Amino acid sequence: MNFLSGIWWSLPLVLYMGAVGSSRVMCDNVPGLVSRQRQLCRRHPEAMLSIGRGVAAWTAECQHQFRQHRWNCNAPDALFVSGSRESAFVHAISSAGVVFAITRACSQGELKSCSCDPKKKGSAKDSKGHFDWGGCSDNVDYGVRFARAFVDAKERKGKDARALMNLHNNRAGRKRFLKQECKCHGVSGSCTLRTCWLAMADFRKTGDYLWKKYNGAIQVVMNQDGTGFTVANKRFKKPTKNDLVYFESSPDYCIRDRDVGSLGTAGRVCNQTSRGMDSCEVMCCGRGYDTSRISRMTKCECKFHWCCAVRCQDCLEVVDIHTCKAPKSAGWIS
Repeated sequence: MNFLSGIWWSLPLVLYMGAVGSSRVMCDNVPGLVSRQRQLCRRHPEAMLSIGRGVAAWTAECQHQFRQHRWNCNAPDALFVSGSRESAFVHAISSAGVVFAITRACSQGELKSCSCDPKKKGSAKDSKGHFDWGGCSDNVDYGVRFARAFVDAKERKGKDARALMNLHNNRAGRKRFLKQECKCHGVSGSCTLRTCWLAMADFRKTGDYLWKKYNGAIQVVMNQDGTGFTVANKRFKKPTKNDLVYFESSPDYCIRDRDVGSLGTAGRVCNQTSRGMDSCEVMCCGRGYDTSRISRMTKCECKFHWCCAVRCQDCLEVVDIHTCKAPKSAGWIS
Protein backbone atom coordinates (compact mmCIF):
# COMPACT_ATOMS: atom_id res chain seq x y z
CA MET A 1 0.00 0.00 0.00
CA ASN A 2 1.43 3.43 -0.94
CA PHE A 3 1.43 6.25 1.59
CA LEU A 4 -1.39 8.29 -0.01
CA SER A 5 -3.74 5.32 -0.04
CA GLY A 6 -2.53 4.55 3.48
CA ILE A 7 -3.68 7.98 4.65
CA TRP A 8 -7.03 7.53 2.90
CA TRP A 9 -7.75 4.13 4.48
CA SER A 10 -6.50 5.41 7.84
CA LEU A 11 -8.89 8.39 7.92
CA PRO A 12 -11.01 6.95 10.78
CA LEU A 13 -7.79 6.61 12.83
CA VAL A 14 -6.69 10.12 11.77
CA LEU A 15 -10.02 11.58 12.91
CA TYR A 16 -10.00 9.69 16.22
CA MET A 17 -6.38 10.34 17.10
CA GLY A 18 -6.71 13.96 16.00
CA ALA A 19 -9.58 14.32 18.44
CA VAL A 20 -7.70 12.80 21.38
CA GLY A 21 -4.47 14.60 20.49
CA SER A 22 -2.13 11.63 20.03
CA SER A 23 -0.35 12.61 16.82
CA ARG A 24 2.59 10.23 17.38
CA VAL A 25 0.27 7.22 17.65
CA MET A 26 -1.66 8.38 14.59
CA CYS A 27 1.42 8.98 12.45
CA ASP A 28 3.08 5.72 13.49
CA ASN A 29 -0.01 3.79 12.38
CA VAL A 30 -0.51 5.27 8.91
CA PRO A 31 0.89 2.56 6.58
CA GLY A 32 3.42 3.34 3.88
CA LEU A 33 5.03 6.49 5.33
CA VAL A 34 8.81 6.93 5.25
CA SER A 35 10.61 8.57 8.19
CA ARG A 36 10.54 12.10 6.72
CA GLN A 37 6.80 11.83 6.13
CA ARG A 38 6.22 10.62 9.68
CA GLN A 39 8.16 13.64 10.95
CA LEU A 40 5.94 15.98 8.91
CA CYS A 41 2.88 14.09 10.11
CA ARG A 42 3.85 14.58 13.79
CA ARG A 43 4.66 18.25 13.19
CA HIS A 44 1.44 18.92 11.22
CA PRO A 45 -1.07 16.25 12.34
CA GLU A 46 -4.03 18.37 11.24
CA ALA A 47 -2.69 18.30 7.67
CA MET A 48 -3.21 14.53 7.41
CA LEU A 49 -6.98 14.92 7.29
CA SER A 50 -6.56 17.46 4.48
CA ILE A 51 -4.27 15.08 2.59
CA GLY A 52 -6.93 12.38 2.99
CA ARG A 53 -9.41 14.74 1.31
CA GLY A 54 -6.84 15.33 -1.41
CA VAL A 55 -6.61 11.58 -2.02
CA ALA A 56 -10.39 11.44 -2.43
CA ALA A 57 -10.30 14.41 -4.84
CA TRP A 58 -7.56 13.08 -7.12
CA THR A 59 -8.97 9.53 -7.13
CA ALA A 60 -12.39 10.80 -8.23
CA GLU A 61 -10.79 13.00 -10.91
CA CYS A 62 -8.60 10.15 -12.15
CA GLN A 63 -11.67 7.93 -12.47
CA HIS A 64 -13.47 10.69 -14.38
CA GLN A 65 -10.63 11.16 -16.86
CA PHE A 66 -10.27 7.40 -17.51
CA ARG A 67 -13.97 6.55 -17.36
CA GLN A 68 -14.08 5.41 -21.00
CA HIS A 69 -10.82 3.45 -20.96
CA ARG A 70 -9.95 -0.14 -20.14
CA TRP A 71 -7.96 1.02 -17.12
CA ASN A 72 -10.36 3.31 -15.28
CA CYS A 73 -8.30 4.20 -12.20
CA ASN A 74 -10.12 1.74 -9.95
CA ALA A 75 -6.83 0.06 -8.96
CA PRO A 76 -4.22 2.86 -8.85
CA ASP A 77 -2.09 1.45 -5.99
CA ALA A 78 0.01 -0.89 -8.13
CA LEU A 79 0.88 1.97 -10.47
CA PHE A 80 2.91 3.69 -7.74
CA VAL A 81 5.59 1.06 -8.37
CA SER A 82 5.14 0.91 -12.15
CA GLY A 83 6.91 2.85 -14.89
CA SER A 84 3.97 3.10 -17.28
CA ARG A 85 2.20 6.09 -18.80
CA GLU A 86 -0.70 5.54 -16.37
CA SER A 87 1.77 5.58 -13.49
CA ALA A 88 3.03 8.96 -14.68
CA PHE A 89 -0.53 10.32 -14.59
CA VAL A 90 -1.23 8.87 -11.13
CA HIS A 91 1.92 10.42 -9.66
CA ALA A 92 1.17 13.80 -11.21
CA ILE A 93 -2.48 13.99 -10.19
CA SER A 94 -1.85 12.64 -6.67
CA SER A 95 0.77 15.36 -6.14
CA ALA A 96 -1.70 17.94 -7.49
CA GLY A 97 -4.38 16.63 -5.14
CA VAL A 98 -2.17 17.26 -2.10
CA VAL A 99 -1.43 20.83 -3.29
CA PHE A 100 -5.14 21.47 -3.80
CA ALA A 101 -6.20 20.06 -0.43
CA ILE A 102 -3.49 21.75 1.64
CA THR A 103 -4.02 25.12 -0.08
CA ARG A 104 -7.77 24.93 0.50
CA ALA A 105 -7.24 24.01 4.16
CA CYS A 106 -4.96 27.04 4.61
CA SER A 107 -7.63 29.42 3.31
CA GLN A 108 -10.30 27.83 5.49
CA GLY A 109 -8.20 28.24 8.64
CA GLU A 110 -7.89 24.50 9.26
CA LEU A 111 -4.08 24.45 9.56
CA LYS A 112 -2.01 26.14 12.24
CA SER A 113 1.03 26.54 9.98
CA CYS A 114 -0.53 28.66 7.22
CA SER A 115 -3.32 31.06 6.33
CA CYS A 116 -4.20 33.25 3.34
CA ASP A 117 -1.47 34.35 0.93
CA PRO A 118 0.47 37.05 2.87
CA LYS A 119 1.89 38.58 -0.33
CA LYS A 120 -1.49 39.73 -1.69
CA LYS A 121 -1.70 43.09 0.08
CA GLY A 122 -1.98 46.70 -1.02
CA SER A 123 -2.98 47.85 -4.50
CA ALA A 124 -2.40 46.40 -7.95
CA LYS A 125 -3.44 46.91 -11.57
CA ASP A 126 -4.86 44.68 -14.29
CA SER A 127 -6.49 45.17 -17.70
CA LYS A 128 -9.60 46.65 -16.05
CA GLY A 129 -7.68 49.19 -14.00
CA HIS A 130 -6.58 49.54 -10.38
CA PHE A 131 -7.86 47.36 -7.54
CA ASP A 132 -7.09 46.57 -3.90
CA TRP A 133 -6.08 43.14 -2.70
CA GLY A 134 -8.59 41.92 -0.14
CA GLY A 135 -10.48 38.86 0.97
CA CYS A 136 -8.43 35.69 1.31
CA SER A 137 -6.17 34.76 -1.60
CA ASP A 138 -5.35 31.05 -1.72
CA ASN A 139 -1.84 30.41 -0.43
CA VAL A 140 -0.88 28.01 -3.22
CA ASP A 141 2.85 28.60 -2.64
CA TYR A 142 2.53 26.98 0.79
CA GLY A 143 0.51 24.14 -0.71
CA VAL A 144 3.22 23.48 -3.30
CA ARG A 145 6.01 23.60 -0.68
CA PHE A 146 4.19 21.21 1.65
CA ALA A 147 3.35 18.80 -1.17
CA ARG A 148 6.96 18.86 -2.40
CA ALA A 149 8.27 18.05 1.08
CA PHE A 150 5.67 15.37 1.83
CA VAL A 151 5.00 13.65 -1.50
CA ASP A 152 8.59 13.71 -2.79
CA ALA A 153 10.08 12.39 0.45
CA LYS A 154 9.49 8.77 -0.54
CA GLU A 155 11.20 9.16 -3.93
CA ARG A 156 14.20 11.07 -2.58
CA LYS A 157 15.26 7.92 -0.75
CA GLY A 158 15.85 6.21 -4.10
CA LYS A 159 18.36 6.99 -6.84
CA ASP A 160 17.09 4.65 -9.54
CA ALA A 161 15.29 5.43 -12.78
CA ARG A 162 11.82 4.97 -11.30
CA ALA A 163 12.52 7.40 -8.45
CA LEU A 164 13.75 10.04 -10.92
CA MET A 165 10.68 9.46 -13.08
CA ASN A 166 8.33 9.78 -10.13
CA LEU A 167 9.98 12.99 -8.90
CA HIS A 168 9.67 14.49 -12.38
CA ASN A 169 5.97 13.58 -12.66
CA ASN A 170 5.25 14.72 -9.09
CA ARG A 171 6.70 18.12 -9.99
CA ALA A 172 4.79 18.28 -13.30
CA GLY A 173 1.55 17.79 -11.38
CA ARG A 174 2.13 20.75 -9.09
CA LYS A 175 0.80 23.26 -11.61
CA ARG A 176 -0.67 26.47 -10.20
CA PHE A 177 -4.18 27.13 -11.55
CA LEU A 178 -5.42 30.37 -10.02
CA LYS A 179 -8.23 32.69 -11.07
CA GLN A 180 -8.70 36.29 -10.00
CA GLU A 181 -12.06 37.01 -8.42
CA CYS A 182 -13.25 40.54 -7.64
CA LYS A 183 -16.06 42.33 -5.86
CA CYS A 184 -17.26 45.75 -7.00
CA HIS A 185 -17.91 48.67 -4.68
CA GLY A 186 -19.73 51.84 -5.64
CA VAL A 187 -23.16 53.30 -6.28
CA SER A 188 -25.45 50.60 -7.76
CA GLY A 189 -22.50 48.31 -8.29
CA SER A 190 -20.72 50.80 -10.54
CA CYS A 191 -17.35 49.20 -9.78
CA THR A 192 -15.56 52.47 -9.08
CA LEU A 193 -13.60 50.46 -6.53
CA ARG A 194 -12.67 46.78 -6.73
CA THR A 195 -11.46 44.33 -4.12
CA CYS A 196 -9.82 41.23 -5.60
CA TRP A 197 -8.27 37.96 -4.48
CA LEU A 198 -6.78 34.86 -6.09
CA ALA A 199 -8.62 31.55 -5.80
CA MET A 200 -7.72 28.08 -7.01
CA ALA A 201 -9.61 26.91 -10.06
CA ASP A 202 -11.82 23.84 -9.78
CA PHE A 203 -9.79 20.61 -9.61
CA ARG A 204 -11.37 19.54 -12.91
CA LYS A 205 -9.13 22.10 -14.66
CA THR A 206 -6.08 20.33 -13.20
CA GLY A 207 -7.48 16.98 -14.30
CA ASP A 208 -8.12 18.20 -17.85
CA TYR A 209 -4.62 19.69 -18.05
CA LEU A 210 -2.94 16.48 -16.85
CA TRP A 211 -5.11 14.39 -19.19
CA LYS A 212 -3.64 16.31 -22.12
CA LYS A 213 -0.17 15.76 -20.68
CA TYR A 214 -0.92 12.04 -20.32
CA ASN A 215 -1.86 11.81 -23.99
CA GLY A 216 1.38 13.58 -24.90
CA ALA A 217 3.60 11.75 -22.39
CA ILE A 218 7.14 11.01 -23.56
CA GLN A 219 8.89 7.65 -23.19
CA VAL A 220 12.41 8.05 -21.79
CA VAL A 221 15.48 6.02 -20.82
CA MET A 222 18.18 6.74 -18.27
CA ASN A 223 21.22 8.61 -19.53
CA GLN A 224 24.64 6.98 -19.32
CA ASP A 225 25.72 8.61 -16.05
CA GLY A 226 22.38 7.79 -14.34
CA THR A 227 21.58 11.39 -13.37
CA GLY A 228 18.63 11.98 -15.69
CA PHE A 229 16.92 10.70 -18.79
CA THR A 230 16.81 11.11 -22.52
CA VAL A 231 14.08 10.33 -25.03
CA ALA A 232 13.73 6.68 -26.00
CA ASN A 233 12.90 7.67 -29.58
CA LYS A 234 15.25 10.30 -31.00
CA ARG A 235 12.50 11.61 -33.28
CA PHE A 236 10.67 13.07 -30.27
CA LYS A 237 11.55 16.27 -28.46
CA LYS A 238 13.27 16.30 -25.09
CA PRO A 239 10.69 16.45 -22.27
CA THR A 240 10.24 19.75 -20.46
CA LYS A 241 9.60 20.02 -16.73
CA ASN A 242 5.86 20.20 -17.49
CA ASP A 243 5.73 17.00 -19.55
CA LEU A 244 4.89 13.58 -18.14
CA VAL A 245 7.50 10.88 -18.71
CA TYR A 246 7.44 7.08 -18.51
CA PHE A 247 9.81 4.13 -18.98
CA GLU A 248 7.64 1.09 -19.64
CA SER A 249 5.01 0.42 -22.27
CA SER A 250 1.51 0.00 -20.83
CA PRO A 251 -0.16 -3.41 -20.68
CA ASP A 252 -3.46 -3.81 -22.51
CA TYR A 253 -5.43 -4.00 -19.19
CA CYS A 254 -7.72 -6.65 -20.73
CA ILE A 255 -7.40 -9.18 -17.92
CA ARG A 256 -7.00 -8.98 -14.16
CA ASP A 257 -3.37 -8.69 -13.10
CA ARG A 258 -2.40 -7.49 -9.62
CA ASP A 259 1.16 -6.60 -10.61
CA VAL A 260 0.12 -3.97 -13.15
CA GLY A 261 -2.95 -2.67 -11.31
CA SER A 262 -5.42 -4.09 -13.83
CA LEU A 263 -8.92 -5.21 -12.85
CA GLY A 264 -9.58 -6.31 -16.42
CA THR A 265 -12.66 -5.33 -18.41
CA ALA A 266 -14.99 -8.25 -17.63
CA GLY A 267 -18.38 -6.81 -16.68
CA ARG A 268 -17.53 -3.28 -17.84
CA VAL A 269 -20.28 -1.41 -19.67
CA CYS A 270 -19.40 -0.67 -23.31
CA ASN A 271 -20.91 1.50 -26.03
CA GLN A 272 -22.15 -0.56 -28.96
CA THR A 273 -22.30 2.43 -31.33
CA SER A 274 -19.00 4.08 -30.40
CA ARG A 275 -15.79 3.84 -32.39
CA GLY A 276 -13.66 5.13 -29.53
CA MET A 277 -11.99 3.57 -26.49
CA ASP A 278 -15.38 2.86 -24.90
CA SER A 279 -16.60 0.83 -27.89
CA CYS A 280 -17.53 -2.78 -27.22
CA GLU A 281 -14.86 -3.97 -29.65
CA VAL A 282 -12.05 -2.08 -27.89
CA MET A 283 -13.30 -2.22 -24.29
CA CYS A 284 -14.02 -5.96 -24.43
CA CYS A 285 -10.69 -6.81 -26.09
CA GLY A 286 -12.43 -8.83 -28.79
CA ARG A 287 -14.07 -11.22 -26.28
CA GLY A 288 -17.60 -10.10 -27.14
CA TYR A 289 -20.28 -8.72 -24.85
CA ASP A 290 -23.59 -9.60 -23.24
CA THR A 291 -26.72 -7.51 -23.69
CA SER A 292 -29.43 -7.08 -21.08
CA ARG A 293 -32.61 -5.04 -21.32
CA ILE A 294 -33.55 -2.91 -18.33
CA SER A 295 -36.29 -0.43 -17.45
CA ARG A 296 -35.54 2.84 -15.74
CA MET A 297 -37.31 6.05 -14.86
CA THR A 298 -36.21 9.22 -16.65
CA LYS A 299 -37.36 12.82 -16.82
CA CYS A 300 -39.24 13.68 -20.04
CA GLU A 301 -41.56 16.26 -21.62
CA CYS A 302 -39.89 19.03 -19.64
CA LYS A 303 -41.50 22.47 -19.90
CA PHE A 304 -40.44 25.87 -18.62
CA HIS A 305 -43.00 27.66 -16.46
CA TRP A 306 -42.88 31.41 -15.81
CA CYS A 307 -41.27 32.23 -13.49
CA CYS A 308 -38.90 30.32 -12.88
CA ALA A 309 -39.25 26.56 -12.86
CA VAL A 310 -38.81 23.57 -15.17
CA ARG A 311 -41.38 20.81 -14.68
CA CYS A 312 -40.96 17.33 -16.13
CA GLN A 313 -42.90 14.12 -16.36
CA ASP A 314 -41.56 10.78 -15.11
CA CYS A 315 -41.31 8.36 -18.01
CA LEU A 316 -40.41 4.67 -18.15
CA GLU A 317 -37.57 4.00 -20.55
CA VAL A 318 -36.40 0.59 -21.79
CA VAL A 319 -32.71 0.46 -22.73
CA ASP A 320 -30.15 -2.16 -23.71
CA ILE A 321 -27.01 -2.39 -21.56
CA HIS A 322 -23.92 -4.03 -23.03
CA THR A 323 -21.28 -5.53 -20.73
CA CYS A 324 -17.99 -7.20 -21.64
CA LYS A 325 -17.74 -10.96 -21.44
CA ALA A 326 -15.19 -12.45 -19.05
CA PRO A 327 -12.16 -14.30 -20.40
CA LYS A 328 -12.19 -18.07 -20.13
CA SER A 329 -10.00 -17.85 -17.02
CA ALA A 330 -11.28 -14.89 -15.03
CA GLY A 331 -9.08 -15.25 -11.93
CA TRP A 332 -6.19 -13.04 -10.89
CA ILE A 333 -2.88 -13.62 -12.61
CA SER A 334 -0.32 -14.23 -9.88
